[in-house]
Amino acid sequence: MMDKMNINNIIETESLTKVFGGLAAVNEVTLKIDRGDIFGLVGPDGAGKTTLLRMLCGLITPSRGRISRNSDSFGYMPQKFSLYGDLTIAENINFFGALYKIDSKTIRRRADEILEITGLAGFKSRFADDLSGGMKQKLALTCALLAKPALLVLDEPTYGVDPESRKEFWKILYQLNKEGVTIVVSTPYMDEAELCKTVALISRGIIMSTGDPGSLKKSFPYGILELKADARDLDFINDLPEVVDGDFYGDKYHVAVYEVEQAKAAIINLLAEKKVAIHHLRHIPPSMEDVFVAVTKEEVV
Repeated sequence: MMDKMNINNIIETESLTKVFGGLAAVNEVTLKIDRGDIFGLVGPDGAGKTTLLRMLCGLITPSRGRISRNSDSFGYMPQKFSLYGDLTIAENINFFGALYKIDSKTIRRRADEILEITGLAGFKSRFADDLSGGMKQKLALTCALLAKPALLVLDEPTYGVDPESRKEFWKILYQLNKEGVTIVVSTPYMDEAELCKTVALISRGIIMSTGDPGSLKKSFPYGILELKADARDLDFINDLPEVVDGDFYGDKYHVAVYEVEQAKAAIINLLAEKKVAIHHLRHIPPSMEDVFVAVTKEEVV
């Protein structure tokens, strides 16, 4: 454990590392998570997010490094739905409340409060196996909140959930945060990174960059051009000297460039030569995905 810890921080780590069979799943991670934060750990599958969160919760032991948590009251929601499908919502809540050693009267009171927040109040008698993906995640969240944790740790809580349920889930997280709960959440979705107060971008077990989304985007060193054209193979644009890199984001091609107007002219000329029609080519602010791609490619280089 760390000898000293800022009282405004709820979690601190120093050079936290976890090695499995010679491979560092988490490598020299040093973090400070503020009390009252919505802290997003953002990266693709295999980046080390789950391993890091499990160490933060004390579920696995680090290979080396130090960790300190300024609260014994925390709730953990794993990525995989781990409740009992053959129990109803109410039965799952009672079971997990008993594990927290909460008396039945308090369980009922807290469950009613949380079920109202999560929108599950009218479904207490429904079996967990019969719930949609979004409702299962809300039930898991309800159980994690029974002990009224000061810190809530969520491992990819909206993975595989439909977009509307994802929005509803994040509204709940914002409400909990306003009520004083510190939230640490991992996600592979860059649009969810935009919803966090603080973001740590993680790749191959290494924290690449940390900061609030606005600051991370403001520090992005290139311009971004969004291109939509009558072609799906546009990688040849990356050979232009005015272009840093480019890739598809849905049906649009995002091009990182050194100087916007010069790059725009070069792209227009190149596509005209190749007889590729342009629907639009415009300068846009960088997204968190642009930032993540840039910092991970810089690390590889």
